[in-house]
Amino acid sequence: MAEELDTGRPHPARVYDVLLGGKDNFAADRAAAAEGLRVNPNAATAPLQNRAFLRRTVRYLADQGVRQFLDIGSGLPTSLNVHEVAQQRDASARVVYVDRDPIVLTHGRALLTSTPEGMTNYVDGDLHRVGEILDARELRDTLDLTQPVGVLLFAVLHFIEDGAHPYDIVSRLMAAVPRGSYLVVSHITADYDQEAWGRFAEVMRAQGIATRLRSRDEVARFFDGLELVEPGVVPILRWRPEEPTPFTDAQVALYGGVARKS
Repeated sequence: MAEELDTGRPHPARVYDVLLGGKDNFAADRAAAAEGLRVNPNAATAPLQNRAFLRRTVRYLADQGVRQFLDIGSGLPTSLNVHEVAQQRDASARVVYVDRDPIVLTHGRALLTSTPEGMTNYVDGDLHRVGEILDARELRDTLDLTQPVGVLLFAVLHFIEDGAHPYDIVSRLMAAVPRGSYLVVSHITADYDQEAWGRFAEVMRAQGIATRLRSRDEVARFFDGLELVEPGVVPILRWRPEEPTPFTDAQVALYGGVARKS
């Protein structure tokens, strides 16, 4: 079930919405984002580049023939959304979005409209309870888990502390999808600016938002047992860029990768 709406506490999806310039947030979310930006102004650059990484990787998967997508920790709808990108390639693509914020739930059901040939659905779920996501009727009604699925984990795994076994969570997700499926991950790191991103993580934790910075090797471990697509696990600016960018890896501070289950 969705969390009860608590406007007095910041929520990761709504803080992310603030950083993207959205309007579906509350004073607590704006205050948390402002404090994060105070200690690290690049906190506004990373989310925008993460959306660009989303677009590139979803297009890549669609070009490999993937027609089903599971986007966990989807956040508030922000164009272009996964289904919009995928259905530009094939109007019949199907997408299931998963998040646990009631505001996301409302917008997801109202705004994530699909092409007539395709389908979108929304699961009220928490990545900490991956079994409930996989068993959700909305997912089973939308995706055929005997056919390849693109499992999308954009900027969400850093909210999972080590004690919650994030690697086991990803393994369970990939065990539930067949060969030919793909895993896409983007994940915050302090490898390129330990001080600034460490301050940002401390601010988020102080606001009640767990933020686990991971190294390249720690991010690469999420792909164990899968076939990494070139160029492997790299700063997202370097994952098959489509145009030059004025930003640096220290500013964006996200690793990304795509891998295939064979």
